[in-house]
Amino acid sequence: MGCDGGTIPKRHELVKGPRKAEKVDKVAELVARWFYCALSQEKLRRPIVACELGRLYNKDAILEFLLDKSPDKVPMESASHIKSIKNVTELNLVDNPAWSGDKESIKGDKYDDLQAARFICPVVGLEMNGRHRFCFLRSCGCVFSERALKEIKSEVCHKCGVPFQEEDVIVLNGNKEDVEILKKRMEERRLKSKLEKKSKKGKTAAAAAASQQETCADSPGPSKAKNGKDCVSSSSGENRQIIFTKSSENGNPSVPGKVNKASSTTTTKRSIADSEDKSEAYKSIFTTHSSAKRSKEECSNWVTHTAYYF
Repeated sequence: MGCDGGTIPKRHELVKGPRKAEKVDKVAELVARWFYCALSQEKLRRPIVACELGRLYNKDAILEFLLDKSPDKVPMESASHIKSIKNVTELNLVDNPAWSGDKESIKGDKYDDLQAARFICPVVGLEMNGRHRFCFLRSCGCVFSERALKEIKSEVCHKCGVPFQEEDVIVLNGNKEDVEILKKRMEERRLKSKLEKKSKKGKTAAAAAASQQETCADSPGPSKAKNGKDCVSSSSGENRQIIFTKSSENGNPSVPGKVNKASSTTTTKRSIADSEDKSEAYKSIFTTHSSAKRSKEECSNWVTHTAYYF
């Protein structure tokens, strides 16, 4: 029937204490980080890219992530810092000649060595399986082991000869401290690029404004001159000067081609008076001449008349 005295429960079965932290298998973690894409969780296949924080991705998965602009897009923590394809670098990896691939373990009758890496360091020959620290260069994308970079120090890539700096060296799948350092470098780099873009835009705007001013100065149009003179450019391109003077009577500036109303009325009145005086003088001259002719004719008639009587 049960509970008849045959079983005695222990304390750990009755009292539940704090759970122990679950330990992650190190081998499984290394395999997940070094053999699978951090975004799609698929096996890494060429072309393989790496972000500025040192995570490995398939290039196809990154392109799909960037092209997907749907509102229902699930935010990915592993790729939240990737805004464009320029934020990732395609890696130049060297194949491991001792790696046979997945063909032998298809049937499941052979042992699959998870520690066997597909890629190796071209300088030292270490396998890229997570047991050793590996780095890549942002300038060219070549991958080397950290041991090779420390032992053979140079400012030029060992494989392709492209120059690089310390800031261009990024640790692949580093620890928390490495990720924090890389994150600070990434933010500083992006800030610097933004400032450079703003300065370039300001320079281009200033150059455009200067060119516009030069074209306005060269093109025909009204432009102010010195010493109270105004220059007007005609359609033929010749500059003509118009001098503004003050009139002696009213004190208003008189412009050539424009006549004041007061001066026009006074001139018309003077012209009428002069014409009247001239007409009167002409009439007086005409009457004097006509009277002189009449007196001569009368005298001649009187002489002939008197001569007839005598």
